[in-house]
Amino acid sequence: MQQPTLSPPLLFVSDVHLGGFSKAENDRIEAELLQLINYCQRNEIQLAILGDLFDYWMEYPHFIPTLGRRLLDRFEEYNRALGPTLYITGNHDNWTRGHLADRGFFIEEESLKLSLGDRNLLLLHGDGLKEPAYGLARPRMHQLLRSSSFIRLYQRIFPPRAGLQMMKYFSRLNRWLDRQSGDGSKLDGWAKQQLSGSKTDLIIAGHDHIPRRKHFAFGCYINLGTFCTHRTMAYYNKSSFEIVSWKPETQSLQPFDSTITK
Repeated sequence: MQQPTLSPPLLFVSDVHLGGFSKAENDRIEAELLQLINYCQRNEIQLAILGDLFDYWMEYPHFIPTLGRRLLDRFEEYNRALGPTLYITGNHDNWTRGHLADRGFFIEEESLKLSLGDRNLLLLHGDGLKEPAYGLARPRMHQLLRSSSFIRLYQRIFPPRAGLQMMKYFSRLNRWLDRQSGDGSKLDGWAKQQLSGSKTDLIIAGHDHIPRRKHFAFGCYINLGTFCTHRTMAYYNKSSFEIVSWKPETQSLQPFDSTITK
């Protein structure tokens, strides 16, 4: 599939983590994201997913997870109308075999560079990048989990339902460990260095679940926070990039209140 041409109005979303919570909480998250998709289609807003749409996702050769089927049905309709939607996979949803592409997403496993207006962007999830030149190495565990040899072995040992169940619990543990160790400083420091040493002047990422905007003399870094908890995203409307929040009670996007981060 050809890389989508991203143009404003444009909304960047990450860290939905659908499937990572109680049934009631998963139902809330899914319902609110469906509301957002409806809003975007009505207003012809392009979406870009920057990883961890799902808390656990693994496609087997002849088995597709049932997780988020209603959401993917709605995305497929949206993609036919406005897509393809860019989907940069994160550390919770990178085990894909083609189903998401069949749903109309443009899948990118690493990062994407592009220009929007007068800005040179680097889009990524934030867990790390394979290319050493970026200086953002993935943790060894993440490198192992993404390796094709590990995936083949894992799927040979564990049938689909058992494999997904194990992945579900591992993903919850991994998310908990990330919360204990992450204060945003790692990505902040990396973004500052990357912006100062390249032609990129805007980096957008997610992963560490802390919505924020960092201004430097040579560029800007936006972390999307989470849709599951903060309902935060980045919105581009030709003139500026801003962090916004989805307000389900009014079915609208509002400026993000940076004092609310829990």
